[in-house]
Parts: sequence; structure tokens; C-alpha cells
Amino acid sequence: MLTADKAGDTRMDAIRIYTTVEQDGEIHLANLPVKRGQRVEMIVLPEPAAPAERPALTAADLLASGLVGLWEGREDIADSSAFARQLRDQAQHRNRS
Repeated sequence: MLTADKAGDTRMDAIRIYTTVEQDGEIHLANLPVKRGQRVEMIVLPEPAAPAERPALTAADLLASGLVGLWEGREDIADSSAFARQLRDQAQHRNRS
């Protein structure tokens, strides 16, 4: 709606409506506070699609993934727990700077 303040300056009030598209390419609006012949500007902002949900990973899935034992046989890693701890420490310090 077009309104005027005390100084006589006009401004446009936005009308926000959330709706769901029921038919491809069509949006139906009704009961708006506008008159026939009045020009309006419409901006359509589609909401981003929700990300697809992944099924929960089971222990069997994890074992079959190849992640378990990934560092097995690496000669440059004597203690995999200590190596993992070192990687976590490096990542934490990197994120802080």
C-alpha cells in the first residue's frame, strides 16, 4: 500500500505472503489490498529445496565402507590413535586462526 508520512513523502509497504505452488508455473493470490488498474511489482523468491535425507549408517555399512582399517599397513604411521589425535589437534588449531 502507498502511504504518506507527516512530511508528505510516500513509501510503499510490502505485503509478504507465503504460499505453496499447486500447479507448475502458477501462483494464485487473492484478497490483496489493491484496486483494479493499480500497478504492482511482484518478486517471487522460491525457497531452496530441502536436502534429501540419507539413511542412517549402520555398523555393517561402516565396516563394508572401507573406512575401518584405512590406515592399516601404512609404515609411516606407527600408532594410529596417536596419529588421529595429532590430526584432530591440527584441525582444531587451523580453525581458530
